Amino acid sequence: MAEPFRVGFVPGVSPGKWLRTWADRLPDSPLEPRQVDLEAQRDLLAGGELDMCFVRLPLDRDGLHVIPLYAEAPVVVAAKDHPVSAFDELDVTDLAGEHLLQDAADCPEWAAVADEVRAGTRAEPPPMTVAQAIEVAASGAGIVIVPMSLARLHQRKDVRYRPVTGVAESHVGLAWLAGNEDPRVETFIGIVRGRTPRSSRQPTVDDDGARPARGDGTRGRGGSSDGTQPGARRGQGAAGNRRRGSKGPGPRRGGRRR
Repeated sequence: MAEPFRVGFVPGVSPGKWLRTWADRLPDSPLEPRQVDLEAQRDLLAGGELDMCFVRLPLDRDGLHVIPLYAEAPVVVAAKDHPVSAFDELDVTDLAGEHLLQDAADCPEWAAVADEVRAGTRAEPPPMTVAQAIEVAASGAGIVIVPMSLARLHQRKDVRYRPVTGVAESHVGLAWLAGNEDPRVETFIGIVRGRTPRSSRQPTVDDDGARPARGDGTRGRGGSSDGTQPGARRGQGAAGNRRRGSKGPGPRRGGRRR
């Protein structure tokens, strides 16, 4: 039996549909999925511990091929009784008076408008995992800004999350070593891109080593072929963004009230 084909995925990525398709099409070819820490995604590929990996971009692409797959909208996570819960959507400027429970460099759009950064009073929080930061946010000590999938992954009864505009989307891609000639790489790419078993189409590689996304079944900005939905975006239907008469206190500028 062949060695297992090792596929990694960072937290927030749900590769279940693709893994099931692989098992259906290649029952005699074992696949070994593995969740990996974001900080280790590139090292595990470069060290040969993974054949392919669903990665969160940006990523140093030197020596790698990368297919951009989809983008996720950012959300703000706060305690359930925080004023953000009164809104359907907020802008990052609405969060200027909040304390971010992450390195400010992780969200430069917030740092550019934050009162505590401008006043020089900000104290950077200690390093925390996303789960730990959300746990602290649940206590009311601050907010966290993360991709929608991570907010869902670490959802708790004592927090709420809302889409936030003015912050760059998070992008997910599929990466592998440029020198990996295992034919199963092309097979897995075909599955992720939604090709049928009879498809003979072969992807091309562009100048930076990335195989550009095409209209072949994998969604672009709106989500992934695995059903990942990045959440509401600005202008996504009048009903979702209409003010509903809530008169409670809110973040600066009020955002979009529920």
